[in-house]
Parts: sequence; structure tokens; C-alpha cells
Amino acid sequence: MTQTATKDTQLTITVGGSLVRGTATEVEITAGTHEFTIDEPASLGGTDKGANPIEHLLAALASCTVISYQVWAQKLGLQLDGVDVELTGDIDLAGFFGTEEGVRPGYEGIELKVDLTGPESEASYRRLEDAVATHCPVADNLTNGVPVSTRVQVAAPAA
Repeated sequence: MTQTATKDTQLTITVGGSLVRGTATEVEITAGTHEFTIDEPASLGGTDKGANPIEHLLAALASCTVISYQVWAQKLGLQLDGVDVELTGDIDLAGFFGTEEGVRPGYEGIELKVDLTGPESEASYRRLEDAVATHCPVADNLTNGVPVSTRVQVAAPAA
């Protein structure tokens, strides 16, 4: 991943991924100075060397939610002793495998449960909840969608 500031508040983030040669589903990801593996479980043709892409999507929402609660509690002057989240998503693999017409390949829905602990009033934490719902980047991308443009380059066969 590279981060390029185009103005004080604008970042361009780049993440790279490559199939590990000789594997069916193992992908090495580079995000800044971090490297990690994404894979599928054996039931989907992988070797389960890492969480799969749709688990990473839920993990991105989970971590962004927790961080957003922390940031916005500070901005609102609220004490927040703990933030725990649990996400559940239902997906019909018939969409991914193309075995059933009209079935989406993605999540049918995601349920996000948030448990907050701290000394503030419920009204204060509801105000915090509203701020997070408005400002969490991953939640925004999932609920409002983001345009994705794809450019595929095909290498010429080796002579």
C-alpha cells in the first residue's frame, strides 16, 4: 500500500496482491510495510493459510467501526472504556460459482453488533453512534457504494 497526499485531507491508497504461484487461491497482499496472506478454506479449493476475502471485508468494517468510535468519542469529549463489535454476513455461494441465475455473489446482508462500555449517558453514546454512522469510511463504502473501474492488461505469450 502506498499513501499519497493530494491535499491536506485527501489520500490515495494503493494495495497490491498476487496469486502465489502453484496455488489455487493463495494471495499475497502488500499494504504499505505490511504483508499478509488471503486464502480460501479447503472446502473452497484453498489451503486456509489466511482469512478469505469476504472475511477480510467484515474485518475491515469491524476495525474501522472500532477506530471510528474511538476517534469520535475523543472528538465529542466522551469517555469510552470499551468497544466490542461482532459482524455476521450471509452469502449464497451459488452467486460466486454461477450455479444459480439471479443470485448475487456478495453478501445478502451484514449485521453489525456494537457493545459500548463507559460512564457516559445512553443519550451521549447515541450521539456517538450517529457520528460513527456518518463518518466511518468502510461503512460508507459498503452502504453507499463506491465506483470501481477495472483495467485488465493481458501479457503477450512468451515466444
